[in-house]
Amino acid sequence: MSDITQAQLEKLKQRISELNYAYYVLDNPLVSDAQYDDLYKQLLDIEELHPEWITSDSPSQRVGDKPLTHFESVTHAVPMFSLDNAFNQDDLIDFQRRVKDRLNSQVEIEFSAEPKMDGLAINIRYENGVLVQATTRGDGLVGEDVTHNIRTIQSVPLHLMGAGWPQVLEVRGEVFMSKKVFNALNAEYISRDEKPFANPRNAAAGTLRQLDPKIAAQRKLSLYLYGWGEIGSDWQLPSTYDAAISTFKSWGLPTNPDAQVVMGAQGMSDYYDFLIQKRVEMPYEIDGIVYKVNALSTHQTLGFTAKAPRWAIARKFPAEEVWTKLLDIEIQVGRTGALTPVARLEPVAVGGVIVSNATLHNKDEIDRKDVRIGDIVIVRRAGDVIPEVVGPVLAQRPQNVTKFTMPHTCPECDSEVIKEHDKAVYRCTGGLFCPAQRKRALQHFVSRKAMDIVGLGDKLIEQLGALGIVKHPDDLYRLDVETLASMDRMAEKSAQKVINAINTSKTTTLARFVFSLGIPEVGEVTAKNLANYYLSLEGIQQATKEQLLDVDDVGEIVAEHIVTFFQQAHNQEVIQGLINAGIHWPVPEQSTVTEDSMFANKVVVLTGSLQQLSRTDAKQKLEALGAKVTGSVSAKTDFVIAGEKAGSKLTKAEQLGISVLTEAEWIEMMGETNG
Repeated sequence: MSDITQAQLEKLKQRISELNYAYYVLDNPLVSDAQYDDLYKQLLDIEELHPEWITSDSPSQRVGDKPLTHFESVTHAVPMFSLDNAFNQDDLIDFQRRVKDRLNSQVEIEFSAEPKMDGLAINIRYENGVLVQATTRGDGLVGEDVTHNIRTIQSVPLHLMGAGWPQVLEVRGEVFMSKKVFNALNAEYISRDEKPFANPRNAAAGTLRQLDPKIAAQRKLSLYLYGWGEIGSDWQLPSTYDAAISTFKSWGLPTNPDAQVVMGAQGMSDYYDFLIQKRVEMPYEIDGIVYKVNALSTHQTLGFTAKAPRWAIARKFPAEEVWTKLLDIEIQVGRTGALTPVARLEPVAVGGVIVSNATLHNKDEIDRKDVRIGDIVIVRRAGDVIPEVVGPVLAQRPQNVTKFTMPHTCPECDSEVIKEHDKAVYRCTGGLFCPAQRKRALQHFVSRKAMDIVGLGDKLIEQLGALGIVKHPDDLYRLDVETLASMDRMAEKSAQKVINAINTSKTTTLARFVFSLGIPEVGEVTAKNLANYYLSLEGIQQATKEQLLDVDDVGEIVAEHIVTFFQQAHNQEVIQGLINAGIHWPVPEQSTVTEDSMFANKVVVLTGSLQQLSRTDAKQKLEALGAKVTGSVSAKTDFVIAGEKAGSKLTKAEQLGISVLTEAEWIEMMGETNG
């Protein structure tokens, strides 16, 4: 460290500033917290050795970076400072010693101890007890107005409870997303083959940056307060920090239930031991502990450094990251056919758990991080989150590393693999045959709008699949009463009902059969359009991509999915097996469209409860008049037919100025059209 040069210090300062901008402004961290902490500690150590090199633009002399301009900027009445960090017990002992020296006291210091939430700092302003504004930390001096999103947090009172609060009260806290909400949100994203959030903090940050408060409300953010900003002169703070927080709690503000008051360095150490044991089971992520001198009368005496208060410190938890060797990258095929790369690792302990596998998300992420087979990689695990590969340790890259390439065929069934347009998803096209997609394919095949086989529920399908009795949809038509009766919770009578339903399903329609195949992007309406256009399964199977584009509601992507699906030999085998089992349908009747109808080529949405016709009958009548019936209202919608108790679709139609018809008005218009 003694031979460091000033030029090297300048380079280090520039790197930390770049990381600050990515983390605080863009909410897109480039390195782990542990890696950042190491760089920052290097900076502090160098500046301690060479105080003459310290300049006003050093990261150690500032609070943060400039905020983005997407939201209205707000200047904080009282700056929002960051905290100095402690990395071990010795740092806490030194912290208490400094406090004692400044207070000229030898007695043990009383500290408030709180979990350090892994979220985003927020300043919430109340005037006369009413929430009027919420602002992000920003650079500590200027933040962004996110009132519309903070108001959606159920635990934040819009009006303070009780009485006695000052005319102006600014409270500060941490906005975060619970593990339960985070896991559910990511499961939803994964089910849609969208990129999941990296961690709860990123999810919370992304939510606060939403312009639409409805999205924030759906994601169910949480908040615990930890301090205050401006407070009106008509109210006197209590003598201690914990008493102030307790008072805020009495006004309905959310506070952390795990906060404690501890005595001296030993008390801080005991609380650390308590919380690090409890950390895994806590319902939210924490990355350390914040200790604050409890007596508020001492805060003014202790004062501030350029960036942090001298009466508070954050003890960071050990990073849950390790280095290990990437032995291989294998492919997992999900239930929707999506191919996910999985890292096979040299087993290593991360966060108290031995890890040998970790997610790599997708091929684009592998390329972006430049991860190669044979690399020494950084592996992260936080709480119950699936371990992930953060990136390679480039300084230790061997010469014989191998770049990863996605397979051209599915490792489960050897069907063709295609990359979806404008997505990072690679997908197996053997939907009817692929073992990885078996459960989902069978559930879809027997569903009400497909083959409608009553009695074949998810649990029975799971049993039949697990025993290898049913591997593909055509195997369902080989079942007998004896086999079904031997399944759990099945008897001969219920087994006979299922067999009857299977036999009944053999008589269907071409549209239902096409829909039952589970071709990606081919829903109920598209299947019906294909059946009405080609009138035979062979016609659909033999159609080229260009020919399919002539079908209503079929675009480039859908046409490509259809062609690719029918090109797979395994899919054709299953389809032939279904035909051989006796599945048949009448030739679809070509619907006669009234060309001069006022509904011809119009987009119509049905909403609410219709009294004179069922929804199905109403849809059929509209289609016979040449209308395209859709399920959602947009700027392209021409008419909305609103029955009783019509809800959000009616509201949206009125907002967009779309023609709204009552059921009676519509029926009258149809009479005129038919007449």
